[in-house]
Parts: sequence; structure tokens; C-alpha cells
Amino acid sequence: MSSNTAPENENVPVIEARGVSRTFHVPRNKAGRNRLRALDGIDLTLGRGETLGLVGESGCGKSTLARVLLMLERPDAGTLRFDGRDPFTLKGKELLAWRRRVQMVFQDPFASLNPRMTAAEIIAEPWRTHRDVQPTKKDRRARVRELLDLVGLREGDAGRYPQEFSGGQRQRIGIARALALEPEVIVCDEPVSALDLSVQAQVLNLLDELQRDLGVSYVFISHDLSVVRHVADRVAVMYLGRIVESGTAEEVFEHPRHPYTAALLSAAPELDPSGERERGERILLKGEVPSPLDPPSGCRFRTRCWKARDICAEEAPRTEHGAACHFPLETAVA
Repeated sequence: MSSNTAPENENVPVIEARGVSRTFHVPRNKAGRNRLRALDGIDLTLGRGETLGLVGESGCGKSTLARVLLMLERPDAGTLRFDGRDPFTLKGKELLAWRRRVQMVFQDPFASLNPRMTAAEIIAEPWRTHRDVQPTKKDRRARVRELLDLVGLREGDAGRYPQEFSGGQRQRIGIARALALEPEVIVCDEPVSALDLSVQAQVLNLLDELQRDLGVSYVFISHDLSVVRHVADRVAVMYLGRIVESGTAEEVFEHPRHPYTAALLSAAPELDPSGERERGERILLKGEVPSPLDPPSGCRFRTRCWKARDICAEEAPRTEHGAACHFPLETAVA
């Protein structure tokens, strides 16, 4: 299988989002509000051959951001660039060609596969839509075999149905399907959360090997901080539709600057057989996550933050040194 060919200007991020917002109209709540802002001014970049981890609590907007990156949702404001171009301006063959370059691996490895199709039919399905890259009938079987081998499955698995595979094997089929069009970016939405721990490690190692061999970039969405720490080069932490902290994985995990990031890390289980690593005190957040229909003014985390002051209610913090906080932490808490 051929590796991806990078454009002439390799300094241009493969994906760049600036000020991206997405609002949905929902039934009115008791206060009469019916506008849910799932994304509010998102800024992020994804480099070539890089893994960007997106973390945050359920409902923070991670999956909505993934749908925008896949052009399944159109943002209300802001810009999205792919190799410097706005994909939402593309039409016809140009749009179809762009869709080949961004594919997805889904959370549930069973629900995302058609139980009436064999593994070979599932892997070959993208070629039915993108006929200009469809291999000839003679070559199709060889390409399917190649993809099966690439994800660690046997040639004899081609004729089996999804229900005949384990969860980890089904997810490998989903990965092979995503690779069939030789994409540059794969959005992984909780790709291992439905798998056993031992199988999770196998799938994560597979994704890492594919990235080294093919140069593909990942947007890796997960609520599991230990998984993100293992796979991500850079991390973006989301809270109520905003990115509150971003940086390299080492910066974010070893020296969190935003109180919300520190609270997440303090709650994450950590395996340390040697017992040598000191662990900070658990940070217990007060209250519940506010409703996205009626988010707090200023800093959206202020209603649960132990460092909140009057200015936090009056002004939304600007992102400085990777954290959107008026009073960022100086050292690691977790």
C-alpha cells in the first residue's frame, strides 16, 4: 500500500481551525432558551503525521468538533482549512476527492459494520463511492488481502461476517476500511473504549505502526487520559464547547496550567509499581457541569473552579501559554 504524498509546502498544517463555532436549535428549556452552542470559538491545528488528542467530559463538544472536521456539520462561524483550502467551498469532483482524504474510525466496532456484508465487502465498500480510485476487479481481491494483512488479519478472514469476529478484530476491519482510500487524516472517535484492556493495547499499537508506515495524521477523541497520554503528540482539553488548554502531551500531562486539566489528571488512575512517583492530592470539583443551553458568563469553568475571582465572571479569559485562564497554575497539581 502506498504512503501518502505530502504537498509541496509541508509547513502548512494538514488541518487548521480558527474561531469555529456550531450552534444547534433544541426544545426550549425553562428559561426559554433554545440555542445550544456546542462549539464556541475553537482554535486548533493538526500537523502531518501527528496525533492530536481531544479530551473532556461527555457533552463538551468533542464529537461535534469531529463532525465539523469531517464536513458532516457546517460551522456557524470561523474558518476550517485543509492544506490551506476551505473544504466547505468545494463542490462536485473536488469535494468527492477531498472526502477521500479524511476518514473515520468509529467507537462501536460492531454497530459500525454491516452484519450482512463480509469483511472483504466492508473494506471494499468505499471504492463503490469513489470509483475513480476503485481498483480493477482483478486487483480488488489483492488490495483487500493487502489491507487485511496491514491490520493484522488473515487472508482467510475476507469471507467471514462481523459477528464471527471478536471486538478487536472488528475494529481492525473498521481501520482497514478507513485506510482503503489512502487518507491523510483519520478521525478516531473513542476507538478503543468498547474493547478489553489487552485488546485496547493491540489496537493502539496497530494505529501507531500505521502512522509510522503511512504518515497518516490522527484526531484521537477519548475521555480516557491514560490512552491519550500513550498515543498523542499534542493534546487539547475541551470544556463546554471551548478548548481550555492545549500543548504537547508532556506539557499538558506533566505541567497542567488550567485548573480543569489539573482536576481531570488528579482523578485519573495511575499505575506506578515502583511507588516512586509522588501523587498530588485529589481535586474534587464542586457542583455539576452547567447546561450548554445556559453557560456561565466569562469563564465557563468558573462555577466549579477553586481559583475563581470576580473577573472570571466578567471576562472570558484569553489563551496565554496554552491555557485559557485568568489565574493559571504555575506547577503541576496532579
